[in-house]
Amino acid sequence: MERFVIFAIVVATAYGCGLPTFAPVVTRVVAGEDARPHSWPWQISLQSDSSGRWRHVCGGSLISPDWVLTAAHCMNKHYRYRVELGKHNLKTAEEGSLRLRAAKIIPHEDYNTMLSRNDIALIKLSSPVTFSDTIMPACLPDSGFILPHGAPCYVTGWGRLSTSGPMSVILQQALLPVVDHDTCSQEDWWSLLATDKMVCAGGDGIKAGCNGDSGGPLNCQNPDGSWDVHGVVSFGSGQSCNVLQKPTVLTQVSSYIGWINRMVTTN
Repeated sequence: MERFVIFAIVVATAYGCGLPTFAPVVTRVVAGEDARPHSWPWQISLQSDSSGRWRHVCGGSLISPDWVLTAAHCMNKHYRYRVELGKHNLKTAEEGSLRLRAAKIIPHEDYNTMLSRNDIALIKLSSPVTFSDTIMPACLPDSGFILPHGAPCYVTGWGRLSTSGPMSVILQQALLPVVDHDTCSQEDWWSLLATDKMVCAGGDGIKAGCNGDSGGPLNCQNPDGSWDVHGVVSFGSGQSCNVLQKPTVLTQVSSYIGWINRMVTTN
């Protein structure tokens, strides 16, 4: 399968996409666990000054030296945003980490707030980053690729550790097997809210994406060991982070490869 990367400059460097220097320690733990430091080097922390001070609000994925992929619902035109890269612990200074201003924010032009349709956005960083052991881009899937039911993918982020619980300081990872569209769109699952431009994952009542994980990646490993970001965390149950038959719903990245290309090349 072709590994999709924004611009040839990414693969021309010493660091390709989707192959961390520090490989993730992936287990069958579904309730979530601390990630190995810097094992998801495309994971970013999106921070806002909405509360009068900078704080983590969403996740995202670095996809090129100066572009980040996240969710449209994370953005508010009234606030400023910055991106932290190369982080594991949000409360400590870490060697090799970077903090950059969001120079341009591009939410999808057809984003629908009420129905969470086209919940995807791009952020152009204030300056390009140099890839390293702790900062490197994600690979993206081929256009139109559909994950099979049960594919073992991992959601990562600094979201709440439980419903109404504290935000995590340490980057977390959780196994969220993919739920196919036929299942996820059943009436007692997400019904019509789940479209064929979304991917569902989890729904076992044990672990799901939670507040603060929004915009972050659904990471799925390829047979060659590399990782693709197949989803952008969009929504879950409003009642709880972990509800049976209410899996985390993510924007399906493979449905937006053309849009990503257009936005990057014209901005």
